[in-house]
Amino acid sequence: MKKKNHSSVKLSKKTMFEINNVGRVKNFSIAFAGIVLSTAIFLGFQTQTNSVSLEAQAKQSIPLTVAYDNGKPTLTEFYANWCTSCQAMAPYLAEIKHKYADYVNFVMLNVDNNKWLPEILRYRVNGIPHFVFLNGKGEAIAQTIGEQPSSVMKANLDALLAHQTLPYAASTGQTSMFNAPVNFPSSSQSDSRSHGAQVHQEVINLEVNSRI
Repeated sequence: MKKKNHSSVKLSKKTMFEINNVGRVKNFSIAFAGIVLSTAIFLGFQTQTNSVSLEAQAKQSIPLTVAYDNGKPTLTEFYANWCTSCQAMAPYLAEIKHKYADYVNFVMLNVDNNKWLPEILRYRVNGIPHFVFLNGKGEAIAQTIGEQPSSVMKANLDALLAHQTLPYAASTGQTSMFNAPVNFPSSSQSDSRSHGAQVHQEVINLEVNSRI
């Protein structure tokens, strides 16, 4: 009768133990990599979501007074956080703003803020989003209202930078309705000084009424 080889038995147990350890380490590494990947995807999604939100874009926008003085053409966007049309455009507008940031001022004016009432009246904003294109001198040369495809926005911005007529000037799309808290000035008033005086008076009337 042959004797058992105890060294081979011990070696076999040792080998199995090492194999099990390698398997555990491998499984742990896979699980850890999965956690890291999931976390990265989640954080990336959160970052992307935060960067394209209306609130985030508004914080990154150029102040109106700066835009008027720096000599660059400007795209002024009238919006509101509750505006579904504004929300729909936010993701690709964020990409456009990033692409043209060095060449165009992007200004965002929240129509719920009475501070912008003179601008709301000046450009007769009654639906949002409402976009006003201004040249480097701060002069409005075109307006578009409502949702605009990314290609349309880019084509208009390219024309604005090239000092050319905007190919999609006066373009309209789906809007979220907005009613200004005061009446628009009469179209018969062509004098800019008269227009500014009426806007100023409308603002004063609004403030007085709000205190009553």
